Amino acid sequence: MSTRRSKKRPLLIGTGAFAGAVALVLGGAVAASAHVSIAEGPVEAGSYSILTFGVPHGCDGSATTEVAIQIPEGINAVTPTRNSLYTVEKVMEDLDTPITDSHGNEVTERVAQVVYTATTPLPDGQRDAFELSLQIPEDAADTTLYFPTVQTCEQGETAWVQIPEEGQDGHDLDAPAPSVDVVAASDTASHGHDDATEATADGHDEDTTSAAAPADQTPLVITSLAIGGIGLIVAVIALLRGRKKA
Repeated sequence: MSTRRSKKRPLLIGTGAFAGAVALVLGGAVAASAHVSIAEGPVEAGSYSILTFGVPHGCDGSATTEVAIQIPEGINAVTPTRNSLYTVEKVMEDLDTPITDSHGNEVTERVAQVVYTATTPLPDGQRDAFELSLQIPEDAADTTLYFPTVQTCEQGETAWVQIPEEGQDGHDLDAPAPSVDVVAASDTASHGHDDATEATADGHDEDTTSAAAPADQTPLVITSLAIGGIGLIVAVIALLRGRKKA
């Protein structure tokens, strides 16, 4: 995986700039029932999630060569899953204001885009999926996060970048941006690696307690074995005496 830096923020296109989106759809008509979309949802604010982007077809019959996924602001770090048929690159951009992460480190840039480039073009009649691991912003509850995605093909490209205006149904758009709904965090949700560590530790303690229970029964087991052994000895003696009388 490679990384490069970009000083320009990726372009966002909403329904108000539909003409611009149409200009990017060079491959022809867009299949309304087969959009590039995110499989998961809803996700909880502050949670660590893996989002799966499904690419169901090419550009009007042309094979896919590249999938570029824009990361919404508020998400700074992204870990893409490897795909054996693609190379993957993270495009970085400077933050307007540096922030401090949970480890006390100063963060001056973020992942603005993740680009998958096919080593073997994806045929129009086949689909593929791309996974991104990231943390949902804690302040994103009751909102929708959009990930505008440009699908480049051997001939033309399709820009899945349209964002619905307030009150508009996203299903009415010709090339909607992949999106995921965010809900408020629950009390039992895990929002960090520390929580996962605690869960593991608690599970280990429970296993130790369960394993210790049989040890408390050891004296009872030994007593039972001793009584059984005495009974066996008595039975053998009785058998020998019976044979001598015979």
